[in-house]
Amino acid sequence: MPQRTDTPPAWDERTQLATFLDYARDTARAKCEGVSAEDARKGPLPSSPLMTVCGLISHLRWVEYYWFQVIFLGEELAGPLSEATDDDPDPEMRTAVDIPLPQLLAEYEEQSARYRRLVSDHELNSTAKRPISDGRHVDLRWVILHLIEETSRHNGHLDVVRELVDGRTGA
Repeated sequence: MPQRTDTPPAWDERTQLATFLDYARDTARAKCEGVSAEDARKGPLPSSPLMTVCGLISHLRWVEYYWFQVIFLGEELAGPLSEATDDDPDPEMRTAVDIPLPQLLAEYEEQSARYRRLVSDHELNSTAKRPISDGRHVDLRWVILHLIEETSRHNGHLDVVRELVDGRTGA
């Protein structure tokens, strides 16, 4: 596990945004350290049975895919998100309990590396190919900020789930 830091090596906007997104990603991974395979699949919240450690990591992976590849690059939706329905809105969380946590984490890290390159290869003002739900085309800056918010919010969920399944806090 690399050393987590929210202090960027340079103070330009791109470096600051990339550093904060990596910090949120690294925090999610740190919250998974030492969790057993059994506990990673437990859904301790009765009203949110899909909220497992595995489910949350899978969700983070697929959310980044959606925002970077589908919205920003304009690619066609694929993977578990393409199977979402009103009755099963989060298939990436439901199916994650069948995938070992180390595999989910490896896929998340591999994808994060790809998206680091994408962020470095595009201007922050570059406009997304697809519109968001209100019809507007956001820019790459907005996508990065949204993913910082999304990942940080789910890190809070990981805190709660982890404490409930095995008592671990912190990270």
